[in-house]
Amino acid sequence: MTTASDRTATCVMVCGTSSGAGKSLLTTALARFYARQGLKVAPFKAQNMSNNARVVEGGEMGSAQYFQALAARCMPDVRMNPVLLKPETDSRSQVILLGRRDETLSRMDWRQRSERLWPTVRGCLEELRRQYEVIVIEGAGSPAEINLQASDFVNMRVALAADAATLLICDIDRGGAFAHLYGTYQLLTPEQRRLIRGFVLNKFRGDPALLPPGPQRLEELTGVPTLGVLPMWREHGLAEEDGVFDSQSSGAGLSIVVVSYPRISNLDEFNLLKALPGIALRWARDASAIAAADLLVLPGSKHVAQDLAWLHSRGMADAIRQHAWAGKPTLAVCGGLQMLGEEVRDRCGVEGEAKGLGLLPLITSFEPEKYYDRASYQLLSLKGFWAPLTGVAYEGYEIRHGRTVSSSTNCGDSLQAVLDGNRGWQHGSVLALYTHGLFENPAVLQALFGFRTRSSEDVFEGLADFIERYLGHRRLLDLLR
Repeated sequence: MTTASDRTATCVMVCGTSSGAGKSLLTTALARFYARQGLKVAPFKAQNMSNNARVVEGGEMGSAQYFQALAARCMPDVRMNPVLLKPETDSRSQVILLGRRDETLSRMDWRQRSERLWPTVRGCLEELRRQYEVIVIEGAGSPAEINLQASDFVNMRVALAADAATLLICDIDRGGAFAHLYGTYQLLTPEQRRLIRGFVLNKFRGDPALLPPGPQRLEELTGVPTLGVLPMWREHGLAEEDGVFDSQSSGAGLSIVVVSYPRISNLDEFNLLKALPGIALRWARDASAIAAADLLVLPGSKHVAQDLAWLHSRGMADAIRQHAWAGKPTLAVCGGLQMLGEEVRDRCGVEGEAKGLGLLPLITSFEPEKYYDRASYQLLSLKGFWAPLTGVAYEGYEIRHGRTVSSSTNCGDSLQAVLDGNRGWQHGSVLALYTHGLFENPAVLQALFGFRTRSSEDVFEGLADFIERYLGHRRLLDLLR
């Protein structure tokens, strides 16, 4: 006899023909759709490669899976993203296993590492299936990377282990959509193909009358139907995990410029700025873009020393100094805070040492153990542009190796602590914080810019409405059968 404890969750998986096809958006939308049916839902992604991370109990997990958990109305859990790769260079990533940095795995060859990770990934999936009724799984890149298939545990290996009803989504705006779908399908093994339940065309714009007979012919060739066509929708409100430069706004008004160094991290925390009236959000990779900024932001960095060297090589270090010396407001977050100080010390060999830009009388020392925190913070007395934030409380998080203190030789009266515990300072027009998430809080946006944005709940509901409209309520429920 089968008991309740023997039952495991039904799994629906979203794979894509490429990165940027829309996997994260569809996965998030499905998580909220199934949660709205009264089901106990959780997300899962075996391995994510991203420098966007959130703090949860047990450490850190990819931002995409964090928000998918919120969309599913469940508590974010490191098991939902057991492996997180945080790129440090073009050929090396820090491995986060179940929320914590693992140096041994970080030094290991990719294929050897893959076999070591699979038992943990499979164990997390099995645990979640026993705990929930529906698991919505996101793949990575493409499941048809034949050079990596033998060691790919993120896509069809997970799909087979979960016996997941699998959707294959593509970006039709790039062109070649039917070839992408057909080619991806054909490169799968027969055992893997049997899991593909439907194709989804994403980011469509143009005349729908031009699509036939494409979907019908594709179904004749593969036996797989096209479940629906999702139109181009740029205002969905979900942060883009890939493509920094696609996320800027085109409006006029206050120019907010985010310095986009190569190892930028947690860039998704600025996503809400795109929707604010009177805000023009831009990403800067040259000095001229910095010169046009009203408000300059130095975001987090996965490798401070490398990104500082990059700023100097492109003439951007002097442009940042000129902006601050002119009294224009500047926000520096985590790695950006460290860059603006006098010196970054690294006796433990975490990321490397560097001279800072010297705008703040601060010295940072890297320590082997990463510091994590998620809490409610309250800003102390602030001046100038930042004065409206005095006393404002906001939810935020910290992920860092650095510990920063005031310089003993050059502190001066102008450096003012604005958060307790060496977490934030103001120096002239520069606000430097170790806490991520300032611009994700409605109270902050209201106080500083006079506007609030849609809540996360509004975004999740909108996504669920979107896929229900274009894929169909019945079709989405049929995936669970």
